[in-house]
Amino acid sequence: QVQLVESGGGLVQAGGSLRLSCAASARTFSSLTMGWFRQAPGKEREFVVAISWSGGNTYYADSVKGRFTISRDDAKNTVTLQMNSLKPEDTAVYYCAAVYYGTTGWELPRKYDYWGRGTQVTVSS
Repeated sequence: QVQLVESGGGLVQAGGSLRLSCAASARTFSSLTMGWFRQAPGKEREFVVAISWSGGNTYYADSVKGRFTISRDDAKNTVTLQMNSLKPEDTAVYYCAAVYYGTTGWELPRKYDYWGRGTQVTVSS
């Protein structure tokens, strides 16, 4: 069983930055492909970014390319999402997700077995 806890959300003005973290309780964190999704009110959950269990591959949604950066620290069982140049349309609850040895379909929520409870990100205009 893997438990995921997000932190770092908050309120920021457009153009600002936030850093989200996801702490995982897993004996083999390095074997987990980690993803971030977001969900705005009245909308479906949307893929944001993922990083492979090997750490060698990342996959970004077009809407965040060049602005968001994902990284992982296997020694600390954490994955971090650095969000820069935030826009009001980035406002959502951000969820951390994980799957063991995920190799394909990283953008699909159904591919992930474990989810955090989410952290709110609000970007004001």
